[in-house]
Amino acid sequence: MGCKFEPCTGYYSVASDMKPLSDQKDEIPSRAVENCGVSDQACHGKCQSCDNDVKPFCAEVNGISSLIGSHTDGKALKENCGACSFTCDHADALVEDIKGSVARSDHVENADPDGCLTAKNGSSMAVDDLPQEFEREQAGGTLEELFFSNDEEEDDSDWDPTSSLVVNRWFCLNCTMPNVDGVTNCLNCHELKGSGISGYDAFKSQIAQAALVSPDTELPPVSTAIGFDERMLLHSELEVKPNPHPERPDRLRAIAASLAAAGIFPSKCALVPPREITKEELLLVHTPDHIESVEQTKNMLYSYFTSDTYANGHSACAAKLAAGLCADLASLIVSERVQNGFAMVRPPGHHAGVKQAMGFCLHNNAAVAALAAKRAGAKKVLIVDWDVHHGNGTQEIFEGDSSVLYISLHRHEHGNFYPGTGAADEVGILGGQGFSVNIPWSRGGVGDNDYIFAFQNVVLPIAAEFAPDITIISAGFDAARGDPLGCCDVTPMGYSIMTSLLCAYSKGRLLVILEGGYNLRSISSSATEVVKVLVGEGSGFHFESSPSKEGLKTVLQVMKIQQQFWPVLGPTYALLQEQQGLVFPKSTNKANGLKKRKHSGGPRPFWWKFGSKRFLYKALYEGRRLRKIKGSGEGKAIDSAEP
Repeated sequence: MGCKFEPCTGYYSVASDMKPLSDQKDEIPSRAVENCGVSDQACHGKCQSCDNDVKPFCAEVNGISSLIGSHTDGKALKENCGACSFTCDHADALVEDIKGSVARSDHVENADPDGCLTAKNGSSMAVDDLPQEFEREQAGGTLEELFFSNDEEEDDSDWDPTSSLVVNRWFCLNCTMPNVDGVTNCLNCHELKGSGISGYDAFKSQIAQAALVSPDTELPPVSTAIGFDERMLLHSELEVKPNPHPERPDRLRAIAASLAAAGIFPSKCALVPPREITKEELLLVHTPDHIESVEQTKNMLYSYFTSDTYANGHSACAAKLAAGLCADLASLIVSERVQNGFAMVRPPGHHAGVKQAMGFCLHNNAAVAALAAKRAGAKKVLIVDWDVHHGNGTQEIFEGDSSVLYISLHRHEHGNFYPGTGAADEVGILGGQGFSVNIPWSRGGVGDNDYIFAFQNVVLPIAAEFAPDITIISAGFDAARGDPLGCCDVTPMGYSIMTSLLCAYSKGRLLVILEGGYNLRSISSSATEVVKVLVGEGSGFHFESSPSKEGLKTVLQVMKIQQQFWPVLGPTYALLQEQQGLVFPKSTNKANGLKKRKHSGGPRPFWWKFGSKRFLYKALYEGRRLRKIKGSGEGKAIDSAEP
């Protein structure tokens, strides 16, 4: 089995048959002209070398669009789960130049008339002896079946004539979103084109000056410890695509630079010596097959566990370092050698389940830390996961364990947001029922008010009743304002407030573990505000949360389900139910005999706000609605109806 192309992301996925270093031929077939042997990567019908007719092989790609690097794999219930309103046509990556430039020669291994070259996302690779069966369309999802058409005339009713036009693009270094040339600031995060990270060298130069704290040292207890090792920066996707992967080494560099600039490191915190987690420790969380599959990546140039979860020769070491740092920090906190800690680690972990890596995650760092805390003497562990995606891996690992309480606040959208798990009625199994608490937001754009309202009415009352010995935060910052995947609106101050609220529990024993977050400016400022709380510099606050209508509805739904396991929620649930009708009166649309139209396809792409397509949509839809209303004899209510 070779590579499988996932059309909704443009990434290649390799399950268990990853390429060894000794065999690095990339097997990505494409069309070539028999006269010259050169692939026409512009797919325009004429070979750029010999001017002969070429059968297009990417006709079905033009309509495919999704957010770059959005979590997508077989676990997702629908395509493009987790994508925000900005879209990126990955078919554009197959076309490098409006003039139809040919495949780049520096990547070509074979260019004879019997071979085939392709240009996939800017790289050209050779494949020998394509079989004639590629001419026939087969059922399935292989690269050949998706791209190679048969000799019969195809239905082109959904063909968009503008899709073949090539627009030069640049990718924002801050959030990875694509932008059209001529735009000087990113349309998503407003960052200036070409801006990058500065200040990491200052952090790096001060690592040697930081105090080291470990179970073997004799230093007095310190307030805050940080876990970091530069070898985790070596985990990266190979440069074979023009678009950057959102889970990239610059995430750690940006946070480190911000901590140094704020004067937090190294003067106000100690450093934990790095170590790789042992296989025996990992076996408490993952299956032997999973551990071995991650370990084997060190012998590979590159590999993919899912379409978005990559690995290279350094990834196994990086994953073990991340897990080892989290385990040691948890042990130090429980043994009171350290009051709290921040694990500045990658790859992230909360999607990694018992036997699978997915969603950018290889080993589950939070689960490893929780079990290390229990071995150090903790009886009960609270894990609060505020990453915008549900931590399906962490929930799976502990769903039957009543000694670990897992609470997750995440964007869910009724299962349509990646990974599709984390509904309010997922409460755990067997003896662990009630120890999985999911707060699933029904939409994007959720901000500080809704998060803090959920904390005050669900998270904190349950945490107080549970009385944990240590609190672990799976701190993904992809719900932050400006994040390209989360598309929510939590501010650095919002993260600071949530951290301060959790410090009141488990006697201040708090471990913050980095998960997601892909806008460099957002994650660096948010992480810095969180660490400021840990070192005692968090500003005082008085926050009166006013939830949105959707946020209140979600919180009430969760309280209704969880009050059977946590009776402390009962009185507040009854009070909020009474207030709901006063604050959010029911819509009068039904009184007018009209129903609010629901857009079934999720948030519309941003370009619907501009240009002729918007007016075409309005003309078609408004015309149909007018006819429908007039036909039902309710024309007087037209002006008050919502589209």
